Amino acid sequence: MNSSLLIFILNILYVSGWRDLKVRRFSDDFLFGAATAAYQVEGGWDADGKGESIWDRYLHEHPEVIADGVDGDVASDSYHNYKRDVEMLRELGVDFYRFSISWPRILPTGLPNQTNEKGVEYYNNLINELLKYNIQPVITLYHFDLPQKLQDLGGWTNELSVQWFEDYSRVVYEKYADRVKYWITINQPSTVCVDSYGSGVFAPGIKSSGFGDYLCHKNVMLAHAKAYRLYEKEYKPKYQGSVGIALSLNWADQLTNDTQNVEATDLYREFTLDLYLHPILAKSGNHPAAVRKLVARRSQEQGYKKSRLPELSAAEVELLKGSADFIGVNHYTTVLVSKSNKQHPKPSLLDDMGVDLSYRTEWRKSHSEWLRSAPYGLYKVLMYVNEKYDYPKFLITENGWSTSTGLGDQSRADNIREYLLALQLAIEDGSDVMGYTAWSLMDNIEWIAGTSERFGLYEVDFDSEEKTRKPRLSAFVYKRIIQKRILEPDWLPENLEISITQKVTREEL
Repeated sequence: MNSSLLIFILNILYVSGWRDLKVRRFSDDFLFGAATAAYQVEGGWDADGKGESIWDRYLHEHPEVIADGVDGDVASDSYHNYKRDVEMLRELGVDFYRFSISWPRILPTGLPNQTNEKGVEYYNNLINELLKYNIQPVITLYHFDLPQKLQDLGGWTNELSVQWFEDYSRVVYEKYADRVKYWITINQPSTVCVDSYGSGVFAPGIKSSGFGDYLCHKNVMLAHAKAYRLYEKEYKPKYQGSVGIALSLNWADQLTNDTQNVEATDLYREFTLDLYLHPILAKSGNHPAAVRKLVARRSQEQGYKKSRLPELSAAEVELLKGSADFIGVNHYTTVLVSKSNKQHPKPSLLDDMGVDLSYRTEWRKSHSEWLRSAPYGLYKVLMYVNEKYDYPKFLITENGWSTSTGLGDQSRADNIREYLLALQLAIEDGSDVMGYTAWSLMDNIEWIAGTSERFGLYEVDFDSEEKTRKPRLSAFVYKRIIQKRILEPDWLPENLEISITQKVTREEL
């Protein structure tokens, strides 16, 4: 079946409900999991010697940026409820749990001069509880929560951050590598840099687009590579684990097929996909040539003596090449790209790219403004990476959907099945995919959205002292998929605990 036909099937399936009747089965060795991130669920922001993170500082100083005013001080209180979290994972029947280590919970100063043993103990307890029930821990070393003491020194724009991260990684490997086989170095370098040091909408709120985000990019990518090489040299021979990186790989299609929009879309993909993939997967390494040339030219036009995108030395290019045993794919949505005629601030990433983004009207809307359902995009982005980088190994590290409160989340259940179908089609066409991770195990603090956007398979009652968790419809659907290893579009559980004001229906929620 050719790719055009597959995309046609996915679009018709989504828009009209028409079905491809072939029953596809996930292989027995295909892994299913669920994910969270430390700041979003742990709480205990200053408990037992934990240091301050950039998110602690940012949301304490700027509570006005949070949609509903709820920060991560307590969150889902997984710091005290980790056994319930593992119980939920057992209920789902997952193979693995992807969670992140809070850097300042382990190293309060960010540096290895001081280790917080209570923090070390917390993750030891969580790992051991998972393994007791044959659930593999998949650890993310960094998921946005830089120690504030390191941010005071420039954070990811300081080239010393590469060494800071390598030192931190060594501490974590020493503590847990004997039991953890799967590692992710850094989650979404694009978010770490573009949203935090570019637009400034994420902590630490640095607005330096077109400059600070590029400085951050080089350091974050080199930090990833250093952590990978450290494991490869000192821990892999003994423990035989795998280390990857989780990238935001959302798809982009051109708004129309005219030349300007096709070229704009190609460039947008270079900036949002290849800027992160090319240094690791391309045989030549380095940043994509199109990005290097464009930013260098724009920088010269703007009076800079050097490109605002820092160059990689020959040694750095070699360090990055091949620095991933798998590519983690965080995929949520698809955008439409057109050439922009707007005047953007100079310098800025938007000015460098020169594009506008939009969505198709028929794509189902989530509870998040940025998130639309377009399952074919997952197939397309995997095919794009396959064709450009010779079929690397993938792990879908995040895929999710936001709703409001309530247990009858039919739209999330549908979204899981639709995206998993797209994934099955990608596997049929040769994609090497280890597994799939649902985002998120439970409702969490969705960064500046607070608790206003719910991504959880389990609903969290943030008003209760216990932060009570209850399974949504999607949890039962996901459990069924894991058990049967097939997709059943109409399956619903016989019983579901729901509030007296709600019903589980086929209606979009």
